[in-house]
Amino acid sequence: MPRSTRRRPALAHPATEEIDLFDVLHALSDPTRMTIVRVLRAEPERACGTFPVDVAPSTLSHHFKVLRESGLISQREEANRRFSALRAADLEHRFPGLLDTVLAAHDRTAAENTE
Repeated sequence: MPRSTRRRPALAHPATEEIDLFDVLHALSDPTRMTIVRVLRAEPERACGTFPVDVAPSTLSHHFKVLRESGLISQREEANRRFSALRAADLEHRFPGLLDTVLAAHDRTAAENTE
């Protein structure tokens, strides 16, 4: 099949009621994924290759997959680019205060480690 007509498989996103606490906590346990979540907390949407992380493209794709399948982010494709957005409202609905609590704890830990 010619490359121009090949389609990627649809991206899997769990419904809000299917987001699992342990999957979310696992996804947030990695420093690279925390960086992605932090950036998306500050920006509504961002192209996948533009995050300030120092990992190989294949590793970055893995991190996005973990975040997407856990329910932390949504992704959409536009032409040859993929855009990511934080599912903050869905997370707040499912686990009120969780994301803010985890991000605040991460900030405290980071501050303590730089002192």
